[in-house]
Amino acid sequence: MVHVPNLTRADAVAALRNPLAFIAERWTPDPRTVQRAALAALAMSVLIVVTGGAVRLTGSGLGCPTWPTCTDDSLTTTRAMGFHGVVEFTNRMLTYVLCAAVGWAIIAARSQKPWRRGLTRLGWAQFWVVMGNAVLGGIVVLVGLNPYTVAAHFLLSSALIAVATLTWQRTREGDGAPRPLVGKAVQQLVWFLVASSVLLIAVGTVVTGAGPHAGDSEEVERIPIDWETIGKLHAVLAWIVVTLTFALWFVLKAVDAPKGPLDRTRELFLILLAQGVIGYVQYFTHLPEVLVGLHMFGSCLVWIGVLRVLLSLRERPDETAGFPAQAYDSVSASIAAPR
Repeated sequence: MVHVPNLTRADAVAALRNPLAFIAERWTPDPRTVQRAALAALAMSVLIVVTGGAVRLTGSGLGCPTWPTCTDDSLTTTRAMGFHGVVEFTNRMLTYVLCAAVGWAIIAARSQKPWRRGLTRLGWAQFWVVMGNAVLGGIVVLVGLNPYTVAAHFLLSSALIAVATLTWQRTREGDGAPRPLVGKAVQQLVWFLVASSVLLIAVGTVVTGAGPHAGDSEEVERIPIDWETIGKLHAVLAWIVVTLTFALWFVLKAVDAPKGPLDRTRELFLILLAQGVIGYVQYFTHLPEVLVGLHMFGSCLVWIGVLRVLLSLRERPDETAGFPAQAYDSVSASIAAPR
């Protein structure tokens, strides 16, 4: 049996004063554990978007008519609120699961040896975005699903996915200065791709705000624009993103770019094709709920794919305090060796 040391009063005080440092002194996670923790936070960031879409598509947006409690008299949903109350309350509870996933990522990053401050800060950035979006979600309910607040809610979720994707990427590379793998012309093309993708997502929220899925069976305010017209603009932007992606792949092949950027660009192109098929099918079949939900999931994958293309354009060596990882281990071993 493994002996578990008794905690002293000093240990308890230290744990209360700085619990992350207390855990870090007693646990060193494997690098794969840190990567999995970051990936779990990213997966939960996508899942919360999908379940939020399910709330809207089932007309359960006001299943819990107030916030932070579910009703004026109950913290949780009641039997009288039926199916819509369960759906809305379940989505609220998933926020706590997301917080747990982000918390695990923060603890794993803080406990890694050597400590990577930048990685820990990215974890905390995710936490504060989650908190901000939770408050914004409450405002969405309190203002009766105002479409502009719903759009802001989705855009902030996209920001969370961006930070989570960056965090996951950083767990798989070092802390050395980034070194570009492609020329400036290619980098500028990718930034055009990123900007077009941001515009595509933003216009998509307008389509949602003007479209038929208001989020509740009651009369809900909509953006006063013909959703089919704005949907066509959304489709044009999607074709621009597809064209830029294909052009990027062609340029990367022409300049004999490294395998990483080529692979990420090919993956993005395939995701875009699948997303385009879903988009056109849902449009011509009058927006069935299942396809709209798949399209929301696809939009998350597209955004992650675009960010992965951007992050693949550079590499960061595994260095600590200016030393390569091997050198750092050697120096640490020599210091720790008996004399």
